[in-house]
Amino acid sequence: MKFRSAALAVLLTLTTASACTGGDSKSGRGSTVSGEDGAPSVTVTPGDGTSRVRPDSRVSVTAGGGTLAEVTVRTGGGLVVAGGFTADRTGWRASRGLKPDAAYEVTAKATRGGKTTTVTSRFRTLKPGKTFGIADITPMSDRSEKIGVGAPIIVTFDRPVSDRAAVERALEVKAQKPVEGAWRWVSSTQVVYRTKKYWPAHQKVRFTARLTGVAAAKGVYGVADVSRRFAVGAAQISTVNSRTHRMTVRRDGRVIRTLPVSLGSGGRVVNGEDIFLTASGVHLVMDKKRVERMTSAGSGIDPKDKINGWDTMVNWAVRISASGEYVHQSNGQYQYLGNSNQSHGCVRTTPDGAQWFFGIAQRGDVVDVTGTARRLPWTNGWSYWQLSWKQWRSGSALA
Repeated sequence: MKFRSAALAVLLTLTTASACTGGDSKSGRGSTVSGEDGAPSVTVTPGDGTSRVRPDSRVSVTAGGGTLAEVTVRTGGGLVVAGGFTADRTGWRASRGLKPDAAYEVTAKATRGGKTTTVTSRFRTLKPGKTFGIADITPMSDRSEKIGVGAPIIVTFDRPVSDRAAVERALEVKAQKPVEGAWRWVSSTQVVYRTKKYWPAHQKVRFTARLTGVAAAKGVYGVADVSRRFAVGAAQISTVNSRTHRMTVRRDGRVIRTLPVSLGSGGRVVNGEDIFLTASGVHLVMDKKRVERMTSAGSGIDPKDKINGWDTMVNWAVRISASGEYVHQSNGQYQYLGNSNQSHGCVRTTPDGAQWFFGIAQRGDVVDVTGTARRLPWTNGWSYWQLSWKQWRSGSALA
């Protein structure tokens, strides 16, 4: 008995797996509906009725003996899964993974010579024993701060990542003024994005982590996507010369102020390194505080030591390393500013100069120290520009 094309389409919508193979409840095998009376066949993977589908699976649809006119994949809540057709429109594949423990419906329509096959297929993803997501993103959004041109994007996950390549492929950075960049894994829970050259100033940057369905480790899947927009401010680059005792501050390529400074005097060697010398290299502004308490405890000296120790409150403190280097107001000893290096490693300057620099400082601003015998390690805070571009890229899981 022959049916008209319209009637055939309705029948196949109601009986998606009647003509060929049915879905396996534990696998991702497809279901095929064979068209009748010259209509094309349609195969949907995962198959109709499949349960416990892995979230990192990709839904696919193929047409046999015809082309696909429409494909829609959505969750029970109506969220549509993005995907794309092949050039000849005989196939369609989802561009992303699936939400764990969720019901999905696939609707596909294939045509051939005016005849149509319409298929509706349903499946459900597994409920994972563990999930993962993002615990923190640095910097803050464009509503909260503007960042400097050297700023990294630091992403911290809430559990260790074993499949770093899969997670890294899910991370995207798009800038209004594009520049090459790459991710580097610094631990099993943290990955950092740095550009090859400094960010172009005065622009917005969008970070997106499409983690839904991504397997970070065996049995560990992402459950949500995350996106944040950053604002890159002015290009503020400061050069600190330990020999001339001057800090030159440039904004968008123009010198806006030169400050007299006093850097680390040296004289305390710990594990072969003089920790009282200011480290030479490209520092980034990490944070700033109106008043910061500084003690000698971090240098291994008892703050109560009346000769060598200290415990003092310092004004206009702009942090430039994790080990305790700051640009800040000098507590007295103004005669050394611009003349000699007398600090314990920080960059001291005048009260007026320190307040001014504090006021303009953005996280990610560049502070490049030159002329000292101590080198800044790339692992000290945000000192990522100490690595060459080749070295930086070698830390990517996709390198």
